[in-house]
Amino acid sequence: MIGYVSPRGNDFGPRAFEGRKERTMTRRLAGLALGALIALSPLASAPARAAPTDPAAARVEAFDEALIGAMKAGAAAGPRGRGRALAPAVESGFDLPTMTRFAVGPAWASMSEGQHSALIGAFTRFTVASYASNFDSYGGQRFQIQAVQTRGPDKIVPVQLISPHGAPVNLIYRLHGTAAGWKIIDIYFNGISQLTTRRADFAQPLSMGGATGLISHLDALTQKLDS
Repeated sequence: MIGYVSPRGNDFGPRAFEGRKERTMTRRLAGLALGALIALSPLASAPARAAPTDPAAARVEAFDEALIGAMKAGAAAGPRGRGRALAPAVESGFDLPTMTRFAVGPAWASMSEGQHSALIGAFTRFTVASYASNFDSYGGQRFQIQAVQTRGPDKIVPVQLISPHGAPVNLIYRLHGTAAGWKIIDIYFNGISQLTTRRADFAQPLSMGGATGLISHLDALTQKLDS
């Protein structure tokens, strides 16, 4: 639809480290997301690595390893091949129903269970395609997990993405507990909440077409990323 930015606007990946500009909506959200990060600022410089027995760190490590695998598969696998490889890690690593509900916002309460299921499915496919598109080449990068912190009911896992030819990139994973263990519900990259940005991105198709409009929008973005 006219007026929509690339779905890569706030995704992190090798392409994100080439200095592209933040889009207008992201800049509007920077104050909110950076406010949340101020409370987490001591974590950014924590020198210690998370203990390998920490379940939240283990969840993040498994996802990051899958990303490295997708990068190594590269162009030979294609976006669909990388997506098929990443899908299990995304589905097991993220609490996708909770993320979808937050990204939709208040309109979620008035939707049917069938619409909820369809939106979760579309959001899941889009999330997988986004990572498969962004993590498409390998140049010696590695992820390094730092000390895990507990913040209320959540756990915060700071991670550095280290490249042989550039400054480390600081990421912050936010996880919460579920019946299936700790799950990722948000990632902060460049001081911006990825999930908050998703909510802003989805507002217009949701207001114009409701659940059906947002599902169509997500499916169109997914198809474009997969091509």
